[in-house]
Amino acid sequence: MMRYDAAKKSVLVAYLLWFFLGYLGAHRFYLGRVVSGIVMLVMSLLSVLLTVVLIGFLGLLVIGLWWFIDAFLIPGMAARCNGRLIDQLRG
Repeated sequence: MMRYDAAKKSVLVAYLLWFFLGYLGAHRFYLGRVVSGIVMLVMSLLSVLLTVVLIGFLGLLVIGLWWFIDAFLIPGMAARCNGRLIDQLRG
């Protein structure tokens, strides 16, 4: 039980990461969604670079929409991550 308490993911921490660094995918890295976190990070960085030629604004719009939708998905992502942790600790 102590190992679970030490390793479980907090919804509050996930929301704080989402609010302050969500456009970089920090909340997804925290919740174990590494691949989508990398996609979000790369897409954000490329979009910022491409705003010089105005193409990047489309990418920023996608990231903004993704960021907004993640606000509703965070509790489920945290529950699934904590569920996987329980399964690992049991077996």
